[in-house]
Amino acid sequence: MLTILGFAMIATFLVLIMTKKMSPIAALVLIPALFCVAVGQGAQLGDYVIEGVGNLAPTAAMLMFAIVYFGVMIDVGLFDPIVRGILKFCRADPMRIVVGTAVLAAIVSLDGDGSTTFMITVSAMYPLYKRLKMSLVVMTGVAATANGVMNTLPWGGPTARAATALKLDASEIFVPMIPALAMGLLAVFVLAYVLGLRERKRLGMLTLDEALAREPEQETVSTGAGSTRGGGTGTGGAGGEDRLRKGASASGGGTGTGADADPADEADDEEFQGLDPNRSTLRPKLYWFNAGLTAALLTAMIMELMPIPVLFLLGAALALTVNFPHMPDQRARIAAHADNVLNVSGMVFAAAVFTGVLTGTGMVENMADWVVGAVPDAMGPHMAIVTGLLSLPLTYFMSNDGFYFGVLPVLAEAGAAHGVSPLEIARASLAGQALHMSSPLVPAVYVLVGMAKVEFGDHTRFTVKWAVLTSLVVLGAGILFGIM
Repeated sequence: MLTILGFAMIATFLVLIMTKKMSPIAALVLIPALFCVAVGQGAQLGDYVIEGVGNLAPTAAMLMFAIVYFGVMIDVGLFDPIVRGILKFCRADPMRIVVGTAVLAAIVSLDGDGSTTFMITVSAMYPLYKRLKMSLVVMTGVAATANGVMNTLPWGGPTARAATALKLDASEIFVPMIPALAMGLLAVFVLAYVLGLRERKRLGMLTLDEALAREPEQETVSTGAGSTRGGGTGTGGAGGEDRLRKGASASGGGTGTGADADPADEADDEEFQGLDPNRSTLRPKLYWFNAGLTAALLTAMIMELMPIPVLFLLGAALALTVNFPHMPDQRARIAAHADNVLNVSGMVFAAAVFTGVLTGTGMVENMADWVVGAVPDAMGPHMAIVTGLLSLPLTYFMSNDGFYFGVLPVLAEAGAAHGVSPLEIARASLAGQALHMSSPLVPAVYVLVGMAKVEFGDHTRFTVKWAVLTSLVVLGAGILFGIM
């Protein structure tokens, strides 16, 4: 019964947010609360929620101060040279910009933290997508998938969890996986190239001067799915006609489906001027201090000198104090980023309700046992492949901790009974990480969609199919290279 209710709860949540019948925060709170009552454990709801909040509180604290830190870095102009450099290199070509997004996300992912990766990537690329009227879900989808592949680094989390759960050495798991992961990353770059060509066909190519001269008028959220956020471009829609009238000479036209522009989005554009060289918050004399501080912060994270929440707390305090020594200026900067802080931290605590109920009621354990039990005995000698395939849905529907510490040992035991090495099982378990990074249970994804001003449902509909394809490439490459 718990198995059925667990799957039903997840399915209900996904359907409601993808159809936009409920906001993610409301769905993350109300759906698990209702299902907790349905399984007869309503009296324990408070305990489950408190436990979930306690587990995710450090993550919420890290995100709060990380958003403030990187928000200040955006304000003072740390990323402006990157934005201008990428735009010059890309020559305002949508294809190159999408590929650049994938490359930037992959490089920044070397720090091992998804939230940091998304904040830096969106900070650098968001102004380009806005100026050129490019689809923002292309940016979030490519960034999330690239980060998912890179999330398999030993310090990223999944590899360390697999090693701990199966009592193996992390390097023995990761190093042989490098060729397969390289193929996965190559698949992301090919995906970015293809999506970039689609964007180029839709928008055309502009010169640098034309791109900088264009006023952001609307925010296109998805391509090929028939949905937009606050407008977009379209065939037969008012938004498409308006864009063709105003920008056909510069963009070369384009088609899609859309609606009228939202004034709120235009207000957002006025507030976020990542390419404006004259904004009052710029601190050119402190550029190298800010660059050094950011490099030191990322180095400390990789070396694990302190817990990440503590590092960002100290970094945010230092960045505010040095760049804005006057109290009114500091309050203004904190207020400017309060919306992002509230939205993301609120989403994390709401997710704590979902994970708390899912774990506390025993739904996760029952779902895992059912999935493992459903594997036919004849598949025993192929348990590595089975593990790789199961890693896609299971790491999407549950946390990495739940999968690697709850499910993976059972799969490894089943494989060992048929002569399959635990190392092969551990490597195969990493295949689903490209999809995992778009899971509604991953706090970092809310940073990504929040900063990009993309609806979570739009991001999910666009990204999941490409992330599944990338995960299958990693799994197939692993089989081809004899790694698993």
